[in-house]
Amino acid sequence: RRLGAAERTVHGQAESLIRKDGELRAALRELGAAKDREITALQQKLLSSEETIQKLLNVIQKKDDLIVQLKHRSHLLTKICRNRPILDSLLSYMAEGEQLSTFPGTQSDSSSPVHDEFQESNGITNQISKNKDFSLSEDDLEDQELDTSQFGTTV
Repeated sequence: RRLGAAERTVHGQAESLIRKDGELRAALRELGAAKDREITALQQKLLSSEETIQKLLNVIQKKDDLIVQLKHRSHLLTKICRNRPILDSLLSYMAEGEQLSTFPGTQSDSSSPVHDEFQESNGITNQISKNKDFSLSEDDLEDQELDTSQFGTTV
């Protein structure tokens, strides 16, 4: 009898262990599936983040290229500003030279057709020579009341 009772107890415990083992295995499968879903979601986020990083790196590269271009333009404008007085003087001398119809010491033939044609086609030069502040742009010709410190060229 004792042996039978012990056998039933052991058998009941074995069935309980088997049932608990099945439940534990099912819980582990469910936990594994949840982890797999979490891993998949994290991989998607990683891919998305890597794409965003790549896009931002491209934007940074474009901005860096623009900065280099703008620095170059800035250096050019600085050089132009440094040479502005020289350019203005050169334009002044050129305008003065173009207004001279003859060489010093010779007579002017202002009735000459060549002279008349030169005067008609050279209206801008005449305007420049009358302006105290010689400029590199036609905008300054239209507005002669500009501040002398203003830069009249466009680059």
